[in-house]
Formats: sequence, C-alpha cells, structure tokens
Amino acid sequence: MQTHLSPEFQGTPEGTEAEAILRKCVHCGFCTATCPTYQLLGDELDGPRGRIYLMKQVLEGEAPTRKTQLHLDRCLTCRNCESTCPSGVDYGRLVDIGRAIVERKVPRGAGEKAVRWTLATGLTSPLFAPAMKLGQAVRGLLPQRLREKVPAKQDAGAWPTRTHARKVLLLAGCVQPAMLPNIHTATARVLDAAGIQALVAPEAGCCGAVKFHLNDQDGGREQMRRNIDAWWPYVERGEVEAIVMNASGCGVTVREYGHFLQHDPAYADKAARIGALTRDLSELLPDLVPALKDKVRSQPGVFAYHPPCTLQHGQKLRGGVEQGLAALGFTVRVALNESHLCCGSAGTYSVLQPQLAHTLRDRKLGHLGELQPQAILSANIGCIQHLQGGTALPVRHWVELLDEALAG
Repeated sequence: MQTHLSPEFQGTPEGTEAEAILRKCVHCGFCTATCPTYQLLGDELDGPRGRIYLMKQVLEGEAPTRKTQLHLDRCLTCRNCESTCPSGVDYGRLVDIGRAIVERKVPRGAGEKAVRWTLATGLTSPLFAPAMKLGQAVRGLLPQRLREKVPAKQDAGAWPTRTHARKVLLLAGCVQPAMLPNIHTATARVLDAAGIQALVAPEAGCCGAVKFHLNDQDGGREQMRRNIDAWWPYVERGEVEAIVMNASGCGVTVREYGHFLQHDPAYADKAARIGALTRDLSELLPDLVPALKDKVRSQPGVFAYHPPCTLQHGQKLRGGVEQGLAALGFTVRVALNESHLCCGSAGTYSVLQPQLAHTLRDRKLGHLGELQPQAILSANIGCIQHLQGGTALPVRHWVELLDEALAG
C-alpha cells in the first residue's frame, strides 16, 4: 500500500514506522474474517482493513474526527489479525501510532477523560490494593457490573523459602497481587517444586501496558524504564536465567520493551536485553514436566482452556499449556469453535466498551461450556476475571490447578 505522508509526519519516528508497516499491507481483507468487532458489528471501519484505511488518511494529512477515534477505540488490540495476515502487517504497532495521533487531534469529553484517567492512574496506584480490599468487603452490595470486576477474597498461601541455583524473576504486576494473589504464589511454589527459585524485585510494578494503551504512552514508557532499573542488577550479575510472566498481557508488553524504547539512548540496549530474557510461564512447562511428573496428582474430568490473545496472537505461543498439562495427566481442551477469538477483556476494554465486551464474553463462554468442563483455565488475569463474571464455573489460572495437584 503506497502512502504519501503529510509534512507533519515525514522524517518522524512514528511516521517512518507507520509508513513501513503500511507498505506491507495489500488490503486483501483476510483479517476481517478473524476480527471480533467486525464479526459483531459488520462495519468495514470496525475491522483491521477499515481502521488501517482511517489511519492512512490521518497520516496523509486528513483531519481525524470523533468517528475516527470511535472506530480505533473499538479495536480490542487482540492482534488476531496479525495471525491471519499473509503479509506480516504489524497492526498492533500501527494502531498504537494511529491512536496516539488521533488522541492529540481529537479532544475527548470531560466524562470520558475522567474515566480514562481513573483507569490509567488508579489501576497502577498503590491505593488500588486497599480499594480492592474495600470492594471485597462490600462485594455482595455492589451492582452486578461492578461486582464482576471485584473477585472474592483469595488466600494466597505461603511463598516458598528454599533457595535454588536456578533463579528467575517474576513480575507481580499492578492488579494481580490485589485481585488474585494466589496466581503469583502458586507460580513460585510450582517453580520451587521443580528446583527453580522465583525472585521478585520490589521496585517493579505495572508493565506499562495500562497507561500505554490508554494513550498515555509517555507514562507507560516511564513504567517500563522503572521496571528495567529494578531488574537490571539481577540481569547484570547473571543471577537469573529468565524474566517469567504469569500474566500474558504483561508478557507481550515486556517482550516488546526493546521496540517501545528503541529511540531512548539510555535504555534501548537494556530494554532489548530485558525483552530477550522474557518468557511466558508456559514456555517453562517442557522443562518442568520431568521434574514434576512424579509429584503431581492429576484430577479427573475435562478442563476447558481459553488461550488469551496476548499469548496466542501477541506472543505467537500456541499449544504449550495444553500439551504441558496433558503430559502431567490432565485432560485439557480448547473450545471447538472460535478458540482463536478474544473473550472481550482486553485490558481496560471491558470497562470502556462493556456492551461489546460482554457479548464477546458470553459467546466465548458458550463455546467453552460445550466441553462440559469442571473448570475453565486461562493464562491472564484480565481474561480470568472477565470470564468469571459470566459463569458459575470456577475460572482459574492453569498454574493454580498445577499447584493444587502438587499440594494434594
């Protein structure tokens, strides 16, 4: 696709990158077949091809409108289109550029600004944990839509105390420790059982995705730099073999630190090194299976697994969880229909676009329910809590199931 950048974007980092991405696009439309919002709305402008057309117009100098912003806002950034695209178009990176430009040019209303500021600031604030505790204390009194975002209080259990020669870093993240703390401690216990010690750098926090995808991209990059500073001493000393993510949304962002900070001379090399060291927890499973095989007491019945978009499309990791748990004696199945589609969580999307998010959630739960599982498993806290809001079946991180089987 030929693009003639307006003078405003010629020679700029965002213009140069966007032009290179657009050059790959042949406008074939294969992506529309796997775009969740296009499937729901049937509007070309609510699919990747239409959104690319809108962004191309803006980059060529046409003034964006509120309608332009709305179509970009409706994108889940699930990156399913990237898995489908025969030309290798980096749509996720392009939409980040497009959204940032449109955000600068199209003012939002006061109410919309307030909601987005609250999400960007509140979810990454130290005050989030006490606010969540308060919400859990009065959970039964909350309206249904709010109650869906507040999980029942969870006992995290004990953090292992043994030391091992093999060590990895874990990222606690911004909301997971307050919402579902057992995911983190279960990860540490499972790794401990396999002879790997999990370390946490206390200065590290949100991966930067929340602010970045709410168009506070400078704020997101500052959080990335803070995490790099927190982890770098461990990396520089050669103390850890990997930085392990048990939330796939964080994982896809940290893997791309090198891209996000490529123009920062003080952090570019470090960011690339951090990204190269980053592993999703599922990538460790093949190595964990031999160490855990004789320790696990598998559970009967079927477990339905929803692979998050950030894992299967963002990180291009598919099948690892199902295969790893199967090797340990569990029966794990993905939905027979639309296992590739987003559940509608998508970070803050379920708050900002609740109608679309709930439609996608219920559609996903319908397909998972056909498996008649005893529980639903996933690999990202956003998906887990979003799905749990629509079903009585337990929805858990797969590592919690493994941890429970080890304890039994």
